[in-house]
Amino acid sequence: MLSSLLKDPPPVMAFEISEAGIAAARIGSRTELEFHPLKAGTISASPLKENILDHDEFILAVRSLRPNQKRKDIALIIPDYATRMTVLDFDNFPSDPKEQASLVRVRLKRSVPFDVETAALSFFPQSAAGKHVDVVTVVAPLEIVARYESPFRAAGMNPGLVTTSGMAALDLAPEAGLSVLVKLTGRVLTVLVRQGAALKMVRCLELPSATVEEIAGVLIPTFVYVEDNLGARVERLLACGFPGIEGLAAELQVEVEHLRSPLSTPGENNAGLLGYLRSIARNN
Repeated sequence: MLSSLLKDPPPVMAFEISEAGIAAARIGSRTELEFHPLKAGTISASPLKENILDHDEFILAVRSLRPNQKRKDIALIIPDYATRMTVLDFDNFPSDPKEQASLVRVRLKRSVPFDVETAALSFFPQSAAGKHVDVVTVVAPLEIVARYESPFRAAGMNPGLVTTSGMAALDLAPEAGLSVLVKLTGRVLTVLVRQGAALKMVRCLELPSATVEEIAGVLIPTFVYVEDNLGARVERLLACGFPGIEGLAAELQVEVEHLRSPLSTPGENNAGLLGYLRSIARNN
């Protein structure tokens, strides 16, 4: 199921799946990175339909990357667009985990176009002012998550963690001020708004075309919404997966930076993997 990031012990490998291929990291005293491209049409990310369109191609790619160690625990990072990610606000939030999950599912029924009761669900409460709580939520049909996991399990691996690319990539972003992380993967744009360490808003949508104009059409109203609802202007725009975002700096009146990692350059197919590696380096 979808889960929050593990702290200890780290897995032997971590994988990020995208429509372009599988980015892999062998975790040890020296982290080794590799990328196995997939044939076009092997995967089509969606929260509403089958994602794995060429099972044989996907299975062969997974088998070629399996670890040599006896321990087979892995982390699996799936496409943002295979899930629904959101931040829900509650005036009061119960302390019992079962009551929390039930309340989150009730709220999600209003906006999620699939059966929430049978879906894989992960959520993380964030404290806010007074009793107010913002809850980071990721939900996906259980069968979609299972189809991503299945080839890894068949190859003898155990996905102890499943998370999304955007959530994992947040570990590469500084926790200061009011910032926006915008990540492009193919034609899917993920926008994450963070105030300090707290995630305040998530958007993930498929664009008609991956142009600066299309991205501006999403970011400009997002910036206006953030200023109206959080009472402050965005201080930093963190970009990942596309060039040319600097052209929006003047229009948005914001400082633009590209996401960075000490291991490699974060891009549209590996930012989640690099973010996850950063998180386990901090926690171990």
